[in-house]
Amino acid sequence: MSASLIYDLAPVGSIVAWSDGTPRPPKRFRKKLAAWKTRNSQGRLIRKVGERSVGATSLSPNFTLHEGDLGANGVIAIRIHRTFSLDTTLTFKVVERPALGSVRVFDRAGSCAELVHLAFNRQAAEEWLSGHGYPNAVVEEVTADEVAADHVEGRAAA
Repeated sequence: MSASLIYDLAPVGSIVAWSDGTPRPPKRFRKKLAAWKTRNSQGRLIRKVGERSVGATSLSPNFTLHEGDLGANGVIAIRIHRTFSLDTTLTFKVVERPALGSVRVFDRAGSCAELVHLAFNRQAAEEWLSGHGYPNAVVEEVTADEVAADHVEGRAAA
């Protein structure tokens, strides 16, 4: 599916895979394999940002996926995020959607809010929040309407 369908249909918290359609190179070609992995991977959808203007420049809508974390001993040193514009040539697939009743924790309210945690229920979200420093956090439950929105105008988000 296209990036615009991911933007329109996939709920925040979904696991989304992306691909350029090329076959995976053999493991012995380390550089080619590393380059291939940057164009073929997956991550959790953490943000959708609509069209906006910065001065005289107009920025197109985009979405951001959290691909992973780098660190050691429970300390995260680097978070790997990938942001995709809707005009990318990559193809996308929703691998997993957030479960009905799960709770998303956003770092702040508003259109640029970023998902920082996906909990199984509200109690787990509140417990997670008590141990992490997000004073402006917003807690939002995944609703049946979002799960039903997977099929809009005959298009499926899978």
